[in-house]
Amino acid sequence: MTASLDIAFFGSSIVSAYWNGAATYYRGIVRALAARGHRITFYEPDAYDRQAHRDIDDPPWCRVVVYRGDDERDALRQLTVAAQHADVLVKASGVGVYDALLEAAVPEVRRPGQLAIFWDVDAAATLDRVEGDARDPFRGALPRYDAVLTYGGGDPVVRRYLALGARACQPIYNALDPDTHFPGAPDPRFRGDLGLLANRLPDRERRIEEFFLRPAATSPERRFVLGGNGWGDKHVTPNVIKVGHVYTADHNAFNASCLAVLNVARDSMANVGFSPATRVFEAAGAAACLITDAWEGIELFLEPEREVLVAKDGDAVAEHVRRLDEARARAIGEAARRRVIAHHTYAQRAEEVERALTRGLVVERGIAAPVGVGAAT
Repeated sequence: MTASLDIAFFGSSIVSAYWNGAATYYRGIVRALAARGHRITFYEPDAYDRQAHRDIDDPPWCRVVVYRGDDERDALRQLTVAAQHADVLVKASGVGVYDALLEAAVPEVRRPGQLAIFWDVDAAATLDRVEGDARDPFRGALPRYDAVLTYGGGDPVVRRYLALGARACQPIYNALDPDTHFPGAPDPRFRGDLGLLANRLPDRERRIEEFFLRPAATSPERRFVLGGNGWGDKHVTPNVIKVGHVYTADHNAFNASCLAVLNVARDSMANVGFSPATRVFEAAGAAACLITDAWEGIELFLEPEREVLVAKDGDAVAEHVRRLDEARARAIGEAARRRVIAHHTYAQRAEEVERALTRGLVVERGIAAPVGVGAAT
């Protein structure tokens, strides 16, 4: 193991998953890095009512600093403080407030020997935005970062980032924290044949209509359970039960209560592929039978038909549900759990992060000749 690092992480929120799908990823990565002896301070804005909808108290494995979401001076103050002590400054995508300000400032405030990392938790969307706008301010900031880490995207995302001037890029995929997501007891609130946890977002709604709401409409004898924010005024068939925001503490119960659970990628993630959402690993960790929309690279994480069911459209989802019985659903879920525990835990991802940061610091501090962070293997 490398020497302990002091890491300052600017992200959306680690204590609240409210309108914040990255929370599970942040918690898994940060907790696993802390278990390896690293010190992490997570800086997050008081924005989008997240502090009023916390899933967890400040955790023992990282220090949490909440700064004002309505005062850019407070954000810059916190960044200045972080730069005084950190070995690594991390700016995550999608903080939600002052993103452009922080993205420009992080490479500027860093001290000699300190790493500046851009960590993209929605690389496909970021790249679509930046590639489509030659005046996007992130174009100028990107080459001043030492490396880009992404939560998915594989070689296609690596190539696109390098073409934009990134010095290095490496995917750090979503994974499982087996202490957090595990087989739970069913909850009558979530009982059904197919469950879906997904906030209502413009770049995913059309796919949810196809892969979840249309199968529900063609399978009136089945019960479909929809969790997540924003669905209150959405017209659905009577067999779709809306349960609203499901706190992360209830995710294991949700996954245990339906015959199968569904993953639906957002447009950008589906188009680029190699981008398993946190929901994929949460469901697998809970030994739930997962049905996912089709995207390139799924077989690198779970084996279709044995560890996951893949659907090319809503008709295929409906057919999977019709053919599924409890015994087969249980076998698929248990096989998926064995696979992710063996190959896709946050402890394993933390080792990858540690190696990438250590190589970067060796270069930055002049201990050896430059060594690229490298692409995904």
